[in-house]
Amino acid sequence: MAENANSTIRASDAVILFADLQAGIVELTATNSLERLKRAVRALVRLANVMGIPAIVTGVRGQNGERAKVIPEISDGLGEPAILHRTVCDSFQSPEIAAAIQSTGRKTLLISGVATELAVQLAALGGADRGYQVFVVLDACGGISERTEQAALLRITKAGATTVSVMTLAGELAGDFRESKGQQALEIVYEMAGA
Repeated sequence: MAENANSTIRASDAVILFADLQAGIVELTATNSLERLKRAVRALVRLANVMGIPAIVTGVRGQNGERAKVIPEISDGLGEPAILHRTVCDSFQSPEIAAAIQSTGRKTLLISGVATELAVQLAALGGADRGYQVFVVLDACGGISERTEQAALLRITKAGATTVSVMTLAGELAGDFRESKGQQALEIVYEMAGA
């Protein structure tokens, strides 16, 4: 396992990649129930808004060329974000997406998506190869099968990336609970703990 000397996540250095959380793909989740996945994605979007973390939303066009329709937990929470459409599996092989992530100037990449084995894993590997500190937000991801998701997570870990949960992330970023941001992040912790 690769070790990262700087394992702390700071909101000011983070960017979130939401990958393929769209109709026709999100329903494929088998390792995380669709309800739990959507709850975690909604909480992650809320945390992004509270902490001022930029979000990049990617998807793939339908077979008829229609635009990806992201789940309401993203579109409602981020105010109809621009969807960057990929024609390759790895977000970092899409010049437009790679440039969008790079343009934030942030070096900590948080990834949420379906499927863990494909859109999430390949973005994690691509990010790690480019020097990003990569965290897969596991409860905001869904895999096709436990076996193949475990293989993906093992490969991700071997590349120096790691996993985190929305609850842990909210607690880590909360800071002082007496401040407004801290209180709002703590609400997300309690929401996820009660899930």
